[in-house]
Amino acid sequence: MAFTTIKAPYDGYCGTSYAAKVLGISVGTVHSLVKSNELKAWKTQGGHRRISLQSIQEYQRRHNLSGNSGMHSEHRLRVMVVEDDNSTRVMLQANMKKWDLPIDAVMYTSAVEALLDMPGWQPEVLLTDLRMPHVDGFEFLKILSEHAMFGNLAIVAITGMSAQEVQAKGGLPDGVQLLQKPIDLEWLRGFFDALMSMRQLHRKTRT
Repeated sequence: MAFTTIKAPYDGYCGTSYAAKVLGISVGTVHSLVKSNELKAWKTQGGHRRISLQSIQEYQRRHNLSGNSGMHSEHRLRVMVVEDDNSTRVMLQANMKKWDLPIDAVMYTSAVEALLDMPGWQPEVLLTDLRMPHVDGFEFLKILSEHAMFGNLAIVAITGMSAQEVQAKGGLPDGVQLLQKPIDLEWLRGFFDALMSMRQLHRKTRT
């Protein structure tokens, strides 16, 4: 099981999904640790749980988990999936495991949660639904397009909407791939394969 140490300068708090990924445990176990005060947490006015990064660091030290950094290995692709439909999340997670590719994926049910955890997780790939409550995929991508730090993020917008419906909503930022539901899993695996091939080529040119 791989763990990672949270590094400065990212300080403050994170969401439940990121905390689970950092500690290499399930979301349910994170909730249990919060209830037992092993992790310090609070809820926002919108009902989103925020977990103190300092308390995660302290938990790592207490359990001797602070020496590993496998999650942020340059040989693994960090993927963020933002999808409010549970069956789609489960399907994507199952297939990513079945492909046996060097991928570390974190699943989110809302763009709000994903945005809060992005500075800590620093994903290289984003898969996001377009139709979501509160902050939808269009607004999510617009917010991201205004931040230079995410300029190298590879993005795939997943939707049941037609290309014409997407255009009627204002379209997608340049460089965003559109993948319509039902999801073409062979295309998605090919997309990941191409990204990893490009990374390997880039590493060779640097050496």
